[in-house]
Amino acid sequence: MTTEEWQARVELAALYRLVALHGWDDMIFTHLSARVPGPEHHFLINPYGWLFGEITASSLVKVDPEGRAVDPTPHRVNPAGFTIHSAVHAAREDAMFVLHLHTDAGVAVSTHEEGLLPLTQHALIVLPSLAYHDYEGIALHLDERQRIVRDLGGCHAMLLRNHGTLALGATAGAAFLNLFMLERACAQQVMALSAGRGGVRLASQAARDEVRAQMAGPMAAMASMLAWPGLLRRVQRESPGFDA
Repeated sequence: MTTEEWQARVELAALYRLVALHGWDDMIFTHLSARVPGPEHHFLINPYGWLFGEITASSLVKVDPEGRAVDPTPHRVNPAGFTIHSAVHAAREDAMFVLHLHTDAGVAVSTHEEGLLPLTQHALIVLPSLAYHDYEGIALHLDERQRIVRDLGGCHAMLLRNHGTLALGATAGAAFLNLFMLERACAQQVMALSAGRGGVRLASQAARDEVRAQMAGPMAAMASMLAWPGLLRRVQRESPGFDA
């Protein structure tokens, strides 16, 4: 195993633990994945049946573009997870990490006809790079991959209608920050609309344009670089053993 692969394994295991620490996991369902650096087009995904808080760097399964295990392993891979993640990894060179969740808030907003509304600063950060994909059933059919890729386009986050959230990034920190902003925006929207749609104040178009321009600069990359070391320290304190 190369040093680069081990680093990707450690960071992906940390992401699984962080999702569990935030209470975003869905028992053994949903998936986070990482592309293995190198020319082989392999990526890492969780062993199906393990809770997110149990994932370690060495337990992750390395698969090829068809979802077949590269190395001997007693673990299974969820085919639905493979369908979504393989599509994004194959289409986007910047998708080193792909994160997909079924949180209550994310699923709730994915069912809203209007989608994510410009209600909060978190939402305004997310909206310029947010895509939507209509629900087609449990993602077992490989031909759905082309429609996922088409709908994602060049965005870094997606609401899977009636299903959940998805985010990607060139680094573990960037992917997690994209996911965090989307999940926080969804939770805030559910809270804001809990008393009804009437009377809720949307951000002005000028404010939306300003945040879009701000996020087009180096601010997002800098934020993820600053946040990721602290997130790793939290995992080391509260969920040790991920890097084994």
